[in-house]
Amino acid sequence: MRGLLLLLASMLATPSWAAYGYALWDDLKYPAGFTAFGYVNPDAPKGGELRLVSNQRYSTFDKYNPFTIKGSPPAYLANLLFDSLLAGSMDETASGYGLLAEDVDVAPDRMSATFRLRKEARFHNGSPVQAADVKHSYDTLIGPYTSPAYKSLLEDVAGCDVVDAQTVRFRFKKPNRELPLTVGGIPVFSRAWGMENGKAKRFDEVVTDTPIGSGPYKIGPVRFGKDITYVRDPNYWARGLAIKRGSHNFDRITVKIYKDNTARLEALKAVEFDMMTFYSAGDWARRVNGKRFDSGELVKNEFAHRQPAGFQSYVLNSRKPQLSDRRVREALGLALDYEWMNRQMFYNGYPRVKDLFGNTDCAATGQPSPEETALLQPWKGTLPETVFGPMYEPPKTEGTGQSLRANLRRAQALLKEAGWEYRDGALRNAQGKAFTLEYLDSKEGGVRTVSPWMRNLEKLGIQLKFASVDFALYQQRLDKFEFEITSINFPGTHNPGQQLADIFGSKAADTENSGNYMGVKSPAVDALVAAAVGAKTKAELLPACRALDRVIMHSHYLIPQWTLMSHRMVYNGRRLAFKPPMPPYAGGEDWVMQTWWAKNPPQEGK
Repeated sequence: MRGLLLLLASMLATPSWAAYGYALWDDLKYPAGFTAFGYVNPDAPKGGELRLVSNQRYSTFDKYNPFTIKGSPPAYLANLLFDSLLAGSMDETASGYGLLAEDVDVAPDRMSATFRLRKEARFHNGSPVQAADVKHSYDTLIGPYTSPAYKSLLEDVAGCDVVDAQTVRFRFKKPNRELPLTVGGIPVFSRAWGMENGKAKRFDEVVTDTPIGSGPYKIGPVRFGKDITYVRDPNYWARGLAIKRGSHNFDRITVKIYKDNTARLEALKAVEFDMMTFYSAGDWARRVNGKRFDSGELVKNEFAHRQPAGFQSYVLNSRKPQLSDRRVREALGLALDYEWMNRQMFYNGYPRVKDLFGNTDCAATGQPSPEETALLQPWKGTLPETVFGPMYEPPKTEGTGQSLRANLRRAQALLKEAGWEYRDGALRNAQGKAFTLEYLDSKEGGVRTVSPWMRNLEKLGIQLKFASVDFALYQQRLDKFEFEITSINFPGTHNPGQQLADIFGSKAADTENSGNYMGVKSPAVDALVAAAVGAKTKAELLPACRALDRVIMHSHYLIPQWTLMSHRMVYNGRRLAFKPPMPPYAGGEDWVMQTWWAKNPPQEGK
């Protein structure tokens, strides 16, 4: 009933949204005048140090600019140094509260959003944050020297105008409820960053220049190859705002760097740092133990969350001739025995990813609804017929009538339909060329999880070669789509929008450094992405997302891997404190950095 009333209200109401925050579906959780988010300790003591370990795959960093394409920035730099116009909370989705902006005014036709900046907002160098800085940040992020993800994300933004020193307006190409949140979330940096002798450097030449942001931390002591320390700005301009009360409690956040996972794990047991998130089921089940755990100094805990499952997958690059046929891609997925892997390798610790939008309302299930069918019908004949039936389910090897043998027989039949037959000791096409593929990884240890799949593919006559390269080359090959198969963990979202165009859009398929690693080029997909992005209500969004879910999964661009619906964390129970429970939509490290505090922190001046 409440949903119907909201829908009717949205149909009848025409005034603009002008408020202290903005919600995608007009349902901010916290009222005007709230004093603090409910998941923080508003009286948390300030001080002390939080020692973390880098969560990034590369072993060091070589720049302080997190927005350019080349190079590797330090972990967490962008989150700690740069504020945005709006900031979200960890216990709701698709909402933003005024941070740099004291209010946001969305036009009645939703073709623009105007932000009035707080007069007290300051950059680290003491200069005021002005509308011209916001415009400069926007113009720079969509320019030629930054990641193309920003261009895709901001593609429907027509421009940014400085109304006056404290007011900036973003114009949109079409009505889109998501865009006020999108522009409200871009990082804002000073026009003075990168200035040299009164002249601005080209942005890709701004490498080790100290960032001039307005966030709660600055860069402190740095030891390249070992660690970086972020120091809390005692004059942080937003420390008195309700959305910041009880947050950013550590005086210092030091991020340590280790060469490999073994070194990290041993350093944790030696209490060289205070907190670590675990992604390895083997480590979590077998190696997170010892005397410091027995004594309670180190605490092992799983924090359940309601974050989207994401769609971590084996990515099949359909640009490559061997992978351009949907039947071949489906056959490769049939050779993956996930149940065996989960039991023998993962200690039954992971549920399997099933689709793009797991653990959200956007996930497709069962038969298509009439609304989904209406969106899919114009493309009937160009889409796999299975799209119009039950939702895709990953093949299983356990259960009635299910086995690896049966799956391999089905795979063999699909390969034969696609022109591949086994002869002379290998699977070959009509020209006699053997079917070989390369799996690209940046970690030698990755071969362990791929080996069972490789052995099953050998039974079909397919040779899958494992190629391990250093991370810089790995990233370069991904950026240029010079790979056949790899693994990528795509983050999920409760409210899909313009980011879908970067991952699945035809334009992104031809754009280096985009997120469309699969090479999806489909007018049907483009239309469904446009429908999701242009949805005016949640009732319009859900059918578009679910229809897209069906098309991508039944096209077999991805072979789903595994996910985890909790944060597996070890933390130092003697040094750190927090307010339970964990907010449902928080990231593990973000929750710790933003809301935890030090037990018995040193008093100021001591």
